[in-house]
Amino acid sequence: MSPSLPEFVPPGSASWGLFAALALAGRTADLVSTWLATPNLALEGNPLARRLGWRWGIPVNLMASLGVGCFPPLSIAVATTSALVAARNFQNAWVMRSMGEWSYRRWMSVRLDEAPRGLAALCFLAESLLTLAPGLALVFLTEAGGVAQSVGLGVSAYAVAIAFFTLMALWRARD
Repeated sequence: MSPSLPEFVPPGSASWGLFAALALAGRTADLVSTWLATPNLALEGNPLARRLGWRWGIPVNLMASLGVGCFPPLSIAVATTSALVAARNFQNAWVMRSMGEWSYRRWMSVRLDEAPRGLAALCFLAESLLTLAPGLALVFLTEAGGVAQSVGLGVSAYAVAIAFFTLMALWRARD
């Protein structure tokens, strides 16, 4: 049985530095993968990130990482979610970059128009639910306040975010 994480560590402490660095590493991976995939943010699924842009998005992520560093379980969850988002971005970043953001967006729109809309939604939802299942297992079946539970929270948050932003994009594209 692993020990529980502290709920709070003071800013400036060695533990805070570790957890802030962990959150910052995850957020940096997300930002780098986003920049590789969509430097103009034309393909960014999160409307808040798109609105902040690079000018404000980078300092906001830096400050958020420093803030969540005070809360070890949250910093692990943020790092986990961010790493999964970055991995998903890296999966197709090379295609997006080679085609160009707008060409990729048009290509993907044509693919969605040619597929039954319900099938696309079902596939995206299945991806999210299959990711959510192990995340929830870790949240509910592991020690409260432990690393595994924090990782499970991050996996679950990723699954919910992917479902939400993907289904939101499908809803907007239906017209």
